[in-house]
Formats: sequence, structure tokens, C-alpha cells
Amino acid sequence: MVSIFYKTAVAAALSTAVWFMPCTVSAETITGAMAKAYQNNPDLNAVRAGLRATDEGVPIAKSGYRPQVSASVQGTLTSLEMERRFGLKDTVEDFHTGVASITVTQQIFDGFQTLNNVRAAEANVFSSRETLKANEISILLAAAQSYANIARDQRIVAIRKQNLAFLKEQLKAAQSRLGVGEGTRTDVSQAEAELASAQAILANAIAQLKQSESVYVQIVGDAPAGVKQPAPASKALPKTLDQAVAAGLRDNPTIAAAQYNVDAAGYRVKSAEGTMLPGVVVQGSVARNTGDASERTASGLDSTRATITARLEVPLYQGGAEYGQIRQAKERLGQQRILVDSARAAVQQTIVSAHAQLEAALATTIANKAQVSAANMALAGVIEERKVGQRTTLDVLDAQQSVLVAEESLVSSQRNAVVASYSLLAATGRLTVRSQGLQVAEYRAEEHYEEVKDKWFGLRTVDDR
Repeated sequence: MVSIFYKTAVAAALSTAVWFMPCTVSAETITGAMAKAYQNNPDLNAVRAGLRATDEGVPIAKSGYRPQVSASVQGTLTSLEMERRFGLKDTVEDFHTGVASITVTQQIFDGFQTLNNVRAAEANVFSSRETLKANEISILLAAAQSYANIARDQRIVAIRKQNLAFLKEQLKAAQSRLGVGEGTRTDVSQAEAELASAQAILANAIAQLKQSESVYVQIVGDAPAGVKQPAPASKALPKTLDQAVAAGLRDNPTIAAAQYNVDAAGYRVKSAEGTMLPGVVVQGSVARNTGDASERTASGLDSTRATITARLEVPLYQGGAEYGQIRQAKERLGQQRILVDSARAAVQQTIVSAHAQLEAALATTIANKAQVSAANMALAGVIEERKVGQRTTLDVLDAQQSVLVAEESLVSSQRNAVVASYSLLAATGRLTVRSQGLQVAEYRAEEHYEEVKDKWFGLRTVDDR
């Protein structure tokens, strides 16, 4: 019986060390999970599609520079009834006419509206690119967090299973001592109560693990396999808080997107002011008339006509709408400028918070490791003292509960350190495919833009729709 107690204590003392041994199973790494999310996440692919739609705003705006060409064809069939005198019968004569024309209209000057519309569209593209970067960073962070959550939950499940096995041994030992008259019924009841509680918390841990796995599949697009405890991020991680804040204010895509929105709003103000400037339009047309000869015509109706018209339009008053649109555009410009300041403040707050959480998690991890070691030594000592009658079964159960709490606290603090480190990277704008060396093809947003920005014709999209 003494041998059983000793083996149980040793197993409990080594429980934490077992989980730090290298795993021989082929495992998914945290960077591998981020790479899969970057490639497979549907929300991220939807944002990319939205950016491609935004790219089309540039050729749409540039259409104001280009001529508008239209053609028309018209045909007329005429039935002419002629009445004859002196007893002659009436006669009916049918003849047709046709007109075919082509018209070309070219805007020469529109108060710089087209120029500013193009510049606003380009600014929208650049802003959307930064928004895409922000979404990519968000998805990579979510993948890292879900990976760390699974690693934590898997270890908690294993710890609680080990705790359950320990408590089963304690129950057997209490029953054995009761059978030989060395223990009491109270010891058995206490062991049974702790065992039932351990079964309940194990069920909760398994349920939490399943939830974390479902979130992982949603973000990464693949089931987790061989997840191991990841280390906190180190690549591109700023060493000090000041460096992190400076990097975030410089590189965070949310701030860059807000600044491009200011540019776009400024160009919209100029475009609205252009509605009050004169405009020049040149229009040319060629028309061809054809037709049959009739008894009332000396010849056919064939003729060709070409015209060129230049029109100068000077807006004087348009009901006041133009003034309201200009004021509206200026207010929206002011709004975008305020949003830049808001974005900077939000980024700085996020960086400071993530940095503080990282420091706290690292310090807590060190303390929890010491707590686990001390709790395991205390458990082994309590078991030895119970052998000589100086401790009770309740003391052993309390010591084991302290070990359980310490081990789960260590697992949680390690997870928090990982998440905080990647959160700090994300807030500084450095959680990218390049900075982390992810093994995945990087999406090149500029390729689609370069393909469509000067396109005059074509209906096919990049996915051949």
C-alpha cells in the first residue's frame, strides 16, 4: 500500500514536466495555422474581392476623359394612296426611307471634376489596400489566438485527466484503509466527493476544447492536428514600449487607411467645386439618309450629313444644390481628419495595453512555474506525512487541488503570453506574411489594379466570370 502512495506522489510531481517533453507526432505549428488562415479564410477572401471592386472605380472615373460614341438606325415605311379622276381607279404606292447615324461626344473641360474624381478613386483604392492589410493582420491574429487556445485547452484536459486518475487512486487507498480499520468513512466520502467534482470539471474542459477547435476550423479552414504549446512571438517584436508605439503610428494600416480617406475627401471637395465652373463639350455626328423615289419626287432621298458642334456651358444657379454639395463635402473632409486622430489614439491605446498584458503574462508564467514546483513538492510531503498519521486524506486532497490550480494557472499564463505577443505585433502593424516568414503566396493587390486601371473594354473578371 505504501508503494502505491509513493508512486502516486511521484507521478503527480512529474505531471508538469511530462508536458514539456518534445512530441514525436507531426504537429501543426502556429505559423502554419496562420498561413492556412491567410490562404483559406472566407472573410479575408471577401475583403480581397471588395478591393478588386474598388479598383474598378478608377477606370469608371477615367471614363470622363474618354469619348462617348453612340449609333442609331431608323427606318420608315410609307404607304401613299393617290386618287385619280375621270373614272380612273385609285393607286397605292409604297416607299421607304432610312436614317443611320453615329455620334461622338467629347468632354473638353468640366471644371476639373473628372481629374479630381480620378484622384479620389485612386485614394479609395489605396485606402482599401490598407484596410485589406488590417483585415489580414486581424485574421492572422485570430488564427494565432485560436491555436494558442487549443494548446491551452488540450493541456488542461490532460491535466484534469491526470487529476482524475490521482483521485481514483486516493479513493481506492481510502477504501483499503477503511477495510483494515486504519481509516474512516469520512475519508472515503471526501475522496468520492473530490472524484465526482473532478469528473465534472473534466467534462467542462472537454467541452471547452471542442469549442476552441470549432473556432479554429472557422478561422483556419482546417481541423487542428498535433497542436503543441507555442512560444511567444519574437520575429519583428519591438523591444520597448516606445519602439512599439513609434512603429504602430508609422506602420499600422488603420492609420494609413484613414489618411488616404482624408485625401479622397479632399478631392471630392474639389470635384464638387468644379460643378460651378464652365464646361466645354464637342460633339460630332454623321448621318446617312436613304429612300426610294416616288411619283411625287424627282429623285431618291439619298443624302449624307456631317455636323460638328461645340458647346460652352456656364452654370449660373442650379437651385442651390451645388452649394449644399460643396458644404457637405467639406464637412466630410473634416470628419475624415478627425478620424485620423481617433485612429492614432486607438492604435496607441491598443499597443500600450498589449505591451502591459505581455509583461504581466511573462511575469505570471515565471511565478506559476515556481508555484507548480512548490505545489508538487508539498503534495509529495503531505502524502509521506499521512503515512505516519500526521496528515489526513483531506490534507492530501487539498494539496492535490493546489497542484491542479497551479498547473492550470501556468497553462493559462503561457497562453496569455503568446496571445499578448501576437496582439502587440498586430497593433504595430508588423504581423504580416513577410515579417513572420509564413510559407504562403502573398496576395498582390496591385496586380489587379495595374491590369484594370486603364482598361477601355472587357467584361471578364480575374476569376473569368
